[in-house]
Amino acid sequence: MELVKQNFSIKDLEHLSGIKAHTIRIWEKRYNILSPNRTSTNIRTYDSSNLQKILNIAFLNEHGYKISRISKLSEEEIGKMVKRIAASSSVENRAINAFKMAMIDFDEGLFNRTYASLQEDKSFEEIFQQVFVPLLGEIGTLWQTDTIKPIHEHYIVELIREKIYLNIAALKQEVTPDTDRLFVLFLPENEIHDIGLLYLNYQLLLNKKTSIFLGSNLPLDDIKYLLEKNDNITFMSYFTVAPQDLQEFTTEFQEKISSEKHRELYLFGNRLKQFEEQKKTFPPNIKFFSCIQDFIRTL
Repeated sequence: MELVKQNFSIKDLEHLSGIKAHTIRIWEKRYNILSPNRTSTNIRTYDSSNLQKILNIAFLNEHGYKISRISKLSEEEIGKMVKRIAASSSVENRAINAFKMAMIDFDEGLFNRTYASLQEDKSFEEIFQQVFVPLLGEIGTLWQTDTIKPIHEHYIVELIREKIYLNIAALKQEVTPDTDRLFVLFLPENEIHDIGLLYLNYQLLLNKKTSIFLGSNLPLDDIKYLLEKNDNITFMSYFTVAPQDLQEFTTEFQEKISSEKHRELYLFGNRLKQFEEQKKTFPPNIKFFSCIQDFIRTL
């Protein structure tokens, strides 16, 4: 198995750099900016050095440098110019590109160096919202277009998850939570994407709320055991790929969790967009949040 992706198609370069494949072909033909290999069927393939170069060229192009000028520079000169401009450009964009390269090359050192650099001027909340959230959005697109494989997504998500856990652990040492209200965080059956829910748990702890994080793929029957623990429980879940039928899920919640006592269920996640028309039909104890920040403002 090829653990590190060594060769990229021109479509891969398009998805990773934001430059259209047609434009890359023109630049390659007219300015000889890249040095692709060719398969036996004459299909272009590009190595990681070509990927890094097109990312640098895209960066300079975004900052007003014409390709005719860039093409006359050596790779060393391009690198120096990128570093010089980067000093005053978007920290977030530079970090996202660095994290993407760390993902492609399975380079934990690059990931940690980039994260440590961000920590010099940003809180964990700012890093997550300004860098990790858009990064995860881009990764989703790269995965859907087959630019990266599931192994790449798993790798970078685990590194991000590790940072969330570290910050949660630090908060637990520093913060004494309120005990009046308990937030129970869980993902439904067949849902395994827990990054959003983990960050919600971090925000609850940051705001001195008591929480129990139950993780992914949890049947509602198992949650019933918590109902006697606290008389004031709010349940929270984050939908990315599940459930398939939101009405069926909430009906089950009403029957198993909220039948004897009114219990609130807060729902988050991109999957909710598919049920936009149904939202008005749900009972008032089922509340929808379009983003985590909307919920944070209610705390």
